[in-house]
Amino acid sequence: MLTFNTTRRQDKGDTLIEVLFAITIFSMIVVTAMSLMNQGVAASQRSLETTLVRQQIDGQAEALRFLHESYVQAYQSGQTFNLTDTIVTPAEEYYQIIQFVDRGGNTKASKFGGNTACAVPFSASKDFIINAVSAKLVNTTNKPTVFQKATTYAQLTYTGNTLDTSKGMWIEGVRSPVSGTSAGYIDFHIRACWNVLGSDAPMNIGTIVRLYEPRS
Repeated sequence: MLTFNTTRRQDKGDTLIEVLFAITIFSMIVVTAMSLMNQGVAASQRSLETTLVRQQIDGQAEALRFLHESYVQAYQSGQTFNLTDTIVTPAEEYYQIIQFVDRGGNTKASKFGGNTACAVPFSASKDFIINAVSAKLVNTTNKPTVFQKATTYAQLTYTGNTLDTSKGMWIEGVRSPVSGTSAGYIDFHIRACWNVLGSDAPMNIGTIVRLYEPRS
């Protein structure tokens, strides 16, 4: 009689510790993936906001250059402008900007990035913005309610040709000291400040436009 020695296969299940370990590893992977996704979304949002704000800053720079060029073309020795009539030319508009900057008396721009809270008004009676649609001066003296804290990102909002709000965006004009025969100029510091997604520190970007005074 033949006999066979058979080995019984026994199925072995996972222990509780192994299950808990697997769940822990899986949870860590999920949390890491979610964190990376959130960082990616925040980075994309910041990039988009920066691009949109930069476009509006460039628009302010172009408006200033346009007004300055009109002023230079119209400039004559002893030139005066009639600011009491209803007609305001681009040259007169730049002349008003010069007057506003001189009244403000800025000797230097504010610390860049120093506005940690992006608060408004930024500098009463000294800061302004340009209505890029109509190329008109809007300042913190005649229209203080226009200047507001940015709720999303720094931007200018319009209704038709009317500038409704300047949210987190402003311009500081600083006149150069004139010595001897050197040509005077004004440095226009175009600034933007707003709170960004996923960061405790606000975003600050800006540029400087230097425009020289015409000479006879």
